[in-house]
Amino acid sequence: MKSLRLVLSVGVSACLVAAKEQKRPNILWLVSEDNNPILGCYGEPLARTPNLDRLAQGGILYRKAYTVAPVCAPSRAAIITGAYPSALGSQHMRSYGPLPEGLRFFPEYLRAAGYYCSNNAKTDYNTSTDFSSAWDESSATAHYRNRAPGQPFFAVFNLMTTHESTLHQRRPLLTDPAKVVVPAYLPDNVETRADLAQYHDAIAQMDEQIGEKLRELAAAGLAEDTIVFYYGDNGGVSPRSKRFLYENGVHVPLIIQIPVKYQHLAPHPAGTQTDELVSFVDFAPTVMSLVGLPVQPGMQGRAFAGPAISPAPNYAYQLRDRMDERYDLSRAVTDGHYRYIRNYLPHLPAGQHVSYLWRQASMAKWAELFRAGKLNEVQSTFFRERPAEELFDLAADPDNVRNLAGDSAYRPTLERLRAANREHLLKIRDAGFMPEVMLMALAGDRSRRVVAQDQSVYPLERLLALIDRGQLTPPADPESLRAALADPLAVVRYWGAMGALWAPVDPPLLAELEGRLVDPEPMVRLAAAQALLRQGDSAPAWKIIADCLAPDNPGELRLAALNVITHLGRWPASLVAIIAAPGNGMGRAGENYVARAAEYLLNGAAKTGAP
Repeated sequence: MKSLRLVLSVGVSACLVAAKEQKRPNILWLVSEDNNPILGCYGEPLARTPNLDRLAQGGILYRKAYTVAPVCAPSRAAIITGAYPSALGSQHMRSYGPLPEGLRFFPEYLRAAGYYCSNNAKTDYNTSTDFSSAWDESSATAHYRNRAPGQPFFAVFNLMTTHESTLHQRRPLLTDPAKVVVPAYLPDNVETRADLAQYHDAIAQMDEQIGEKLRELAAAGLAEDTIVFYYGDNGGVSPRSKRFLYENGVHVPLIIQIPVKYQHLAPHPAGTQTDELVSFVDFAPTVMSLVGLPVQPGMQGRAFAGPAISPAPNYAYQLRDRMDERYDLSRAVTDGHYRYIRNYLPHLPAGQHVSYLWRQASMAKWAELFRAGKLNEVQSTFFRERPAEELFDLAADPDNVRNLAGDSAYRPTLERLRAANREHLLKIRDAGFMPEVMLMALAGDRSRRVVAQDQSVYPLERLLALIDRGQLTPPADPESLRAALADPLAVVRYWGAMGALWAPVDPPLLAELEGRLVDPEPMVRLAAAQALLRQGDSAPAWKIIADCLAPDNPGELRLAALNVITHLGRWPASLVAIIAAPGNGMGRAGENYVARAAEYLLNGAAKTGAP
């Protein structure tokens, strides 16, 4: 910490001189979990949120605020660093690579400038880098009251009241289930209505907790000295919201109240509602700006308040990669009117089985009805293979169920957002197109961004062109896939094998895939085996999958193999013992993703009807 203060001292000295003339503001963050803007101030008629409604009346309400990821850990990685997790290689749920050299948790800069920083209490930052230097206190008892007299503070209070786990057990309902609005993609049944009603009750309880924190601030005589942020950490919580790139998975509430004495820092007058786009990568630069510190070069967002404010962007970007035990790769971009989703693994349905999500009664019932063939076309889409591109009009279709990607009238919009997505991927050097286990192996003890930035091992532009050629202008060219399978770079060979999942497979391509079963890279062997098994049974391909499942392999490789088996929907009896064998797992304590995926295959796959 001493060395950090020395490094930062030059950058903040001028700000400290200016601060002598005017006291710096306190910053209070009040964070709720897993909720969209289903609040009264956002127009929700069933909401019972008087405290947040009052906060909005005296503050600024952002109607177009977005997380960068629809789940907590990568979302918080963006918040605490001001950088996209996919640029850091930390885009997978609960992945633990170190931060790149020079990138710090932004509260460290505040501490170096004299702020007392407390976090109560979540620390899902998706990194192995020690975060202790970011906080004076980080615990369930951390509080700004523990600072030195007169010391400015940055304090976070994270409320778990609205977390999805609130729906894992039925509770007495205060909200009338008959009055909730059921989204078009969900079946209208007892389970769905009860879960939606119970969540409204959780929102009301959270609002009261917010009120308690605001009253506590006022009682301490600090309200006029404190800028208050309220936001949700990601969307949710009904099925097909949290974890998914549809609007209700990434659209979050954001209210900022700036006291009268600091109105010169406000981007809009009190009581304003604005449609300017705000992303979670903007939070760190904005706090730095509000307290008079320079925005750091490694931050990829922009300040939307304070002296360093910059214009609102045209687009906000989101990502979906591994969610717990299920691998995926999708990216999204919105201009606030349209939402574009690019699915780079379209052979996978959105509705892959995630054990934590399936604890919701409404989710389990939805999957059961799909398996029984009792859903309509819109409700069934979630469990089927996806198109490579999706486009939704957010005003006309808030549930995101009418895909406009194939409508010629929307072709200019599709191409504009497609181009914006590609430009963003290349600009930040998105690490998601290298399989997780390959990225980890190449990075070793270094930041995974080092690998993503290395054109010699990760030719991102070539990869995007190869994938687009197969998915956006089908049918894919078998000749280009054969060339990719023979490439010196493992990541190119991997996408050559993956391309065979959606391309016509001719005898030369089959032969090339069979040759890749002895590739030196395990993920190439696994992808080739999957492509061959999509065409029919192959003993050598099953042998590759068995080898990948070996207990001493990295957990990420074992999980990838289990995902392949799950999607194929079949496996030889000889694999049962090795699927059940304990070995290297993944996740933090109590979250062994490999064990979850194996358990689903052995015990639950036939019952749930989910891929």
